[in-house]
Amino acid sequence: MNSIKQPKAWGFVMLALLASLILLPGCNRQDTPESHKEGAARTTPQVPATGDKDHSAEEDKHANHDDHGEEETAHAEEGGEDEHGEEVVRLSETEIREFGIELATAATAKLDQYAELPGEIVLNADRLGHVVPRVPGIVREVRKTIGDTVKAGELLAVIESRELADAKAVFLAAIEREVLARASFNREERLWQKKVTSEQEYLDARQVLAEARIARSSAEQQLHALGFSDASLKALPEQPDATYTRYEIRAPFAGTIIEKHLTLGEKMSGDAEVFTIADLSTVWVDINVYQKDLAQIRQGQRVVIEIGHGIPQVSGEIAWVAPLVGEATRTAKARVVLANPEGTLRPGLFVTAKVAVGSTAAGIVVPKSALQTFEERSVVFVQDEDGFEPRPVELGRQNATQVEILSGLEAGQTYVSQGAFTLKAQLSKGAFGDGHNH
Repeated sequence: MNSIKQPKAWGFVMLALLASLILLPGCNRQDTPESHKEGAARTTPQVPATGDKDHSAEEDKHANHDDHGEEETAHAEEGGEDEHGEEVVRLSETEIREFGIELATAATAKLDQYAELPGEIVLNADRLGHVVPRVPGIVREVRKTIGDTVKAGELLAVIESRELADAKAVFLAAIEREVLARASFNREERLWQKKVTSEQEYLDARQVLAEARIARSSAEQQLHALGFSDASLKALPEQPDATYTRYEIRAPFAGTIIEKHLTLGEKMSGDAEVFTIADLSTVWVDINVYQKDLAQIRQGQRVVIEIGHGIPQVSGEIAWVAPLVGEATRTAKARVVLANPEGTLRPGLFVTAKVAVGSTAAGIVVPKSALQTFEERSVVFVQDEDGFEPRPVELGRQNATQVEILSGLEAGQTYVSQGAFTLKAQLSKGAFGDGHNH
């Protein structure tokens, strides 16, 4: 019985193994190229869903935008756009000073009316000097020439003068006679007090001393007239005899030599004008006032001087109006004193003087130097938190120096009154210099 049941048990085991093999994945398929393709498809990583694709693209977009934003920020330092898309120039405080940009606050003002008059730049006669040697002599040294700038007391030339030596000799002799006369008087005074000598001898000694003092004072004043100071006279007895004939011609004040009339070895008279020195730090503008304008011209009026030829205009006030009218020209003179630190105002230049003779009420008034033309529009550069922005403006009445703003600029706003051209150049550089057109 056992030998018969054992084969049946093994049969069940074999059937179970066969069934498990049949149920294994892929065991019932043939090893064909199609099955390889299917297997490869099952082992390939899954592609992200549509939402994942959009998220990745968005990150790339943000990365590109950040790079582009850095480029725009760097570019905006010269000329670009603010957050509202407006043109703007950004400058540091140091650059504002270096470019000579001046700011002003917009406000209502009066618009001046001007009378145009001809004029001429002339030397300031109050700061003009004709240098003379004061003593005759022979020119031994010439230290300066035309165009040289000199300081007060600076040596210009040296002459050799016999007359000067005589004057020094008289002074030194007078000093010695005064010393002897004082000694004699002191002796006679002591003897007279002791009743040894008579009163007449004492009075004679006193008279001699007084005459010696007068002679010494006269000789001293003569040397003072030649330009010698007290210190130089005090040191004169200690100087060598060879220097007695040396006379130094020095500048009376600081200025520029505009004329020279001496040469080495030339004999000069005591009243010859050897140098002419002018202080050109200030000049006068003499304005010709016609009869019809005399009633409008008075001291203290503001004047704008236009010179032309590339020289900037300057402003001043009338300092003097002549009380007389010239017989030949039938005009009166009005004078303006101008500072000339750079030396650009040269005497002899003809000018046009615009004298403010009246004014009318106006809206916001700015100087013409604040206006610029940008993109075929008149603009004023206004400063705000973003930088300097060109604001288109509508113009109204104007005169020689000012213009009325009807719209585009409000009272209280800060604008560029001088140096606006520099900001316009910065905008143009930002717009065209690097290929970006804002």
